[in-house]
Amino acid sequence: MDKIKILVADDHTMMRDGIRALLGNYDDIELVGETSNGKDTIEKAQVLAPDVIVMDIAMPDIDGLEATRRITKKNPGIKVLVLTQYDNREYVLSSIKAGAAGYLPKKAVGSELVSAIRALHRGDSFLPPQAAKALIDRYRQQTEEAEPYNRLTAKEREILNLIAEGHTSRKIADILSISLHTVLNHRTKIMGKLDIHNRTKLIKYALRKRLVDIDT
Repeated sequence: MDKIKILVADDHTMMRDGIRALLGNYDDIELVGETSNGKDTIEKAQVLAPDVIVMDIAMPDIDGLEATRRITKKNPGIKVLVLTQYDNREYVLSSIKAGAAGYLPKKAVGSELVSAIRALHRGDSFLPPQAAKALIDRYRQQTEEAEPYNRLTAKEREILNLIAEGHTSRKIADILSISLHTVLNHRTKIMGKLDIHNRTKLIKYALRKRLVDIDT
């Protein structure tokens, strides 16, 4: 069985020593090289062609994120596992954006590092629960920001529903016990936020969003 070739990039000697000692316990993993800065990591990635690079972020010369970006762009077959002391959403997102296939905080136990290496080698990704949550939260945030309907206030949504049901502005004012001027002002804001500028298109939008029953 071919061993998983690993390159470890970390500017702390003790960290590299610890990873080397850990990986030495596994017959399916082979440490083929070590580096202490981003520049050397990029160069050794070309020469050694490792299967997985265990990459620190904070390194001299060229940081781990830029090294990851350059390596994965030139060698998409090399998988990068970011192993770092930084454990917050922005670093997770930056690592994935740079091309990393996995992310693991240094406080993780050794067995998690081995599991992550094996996952990347077989073509999977690896994220601990907190990192996966960070990606999900960002996805939801971007989805909400991209959907114009989410920018409407509760009152604007209520008025849009009533417009879609076929009520006139004066009738809506009566239903909601507000002035006609207020209804018209809300309708103007709704049209601006949705970039829809006539009543017919507003109704079609509401039907498309299933805000009202299509048989209404």
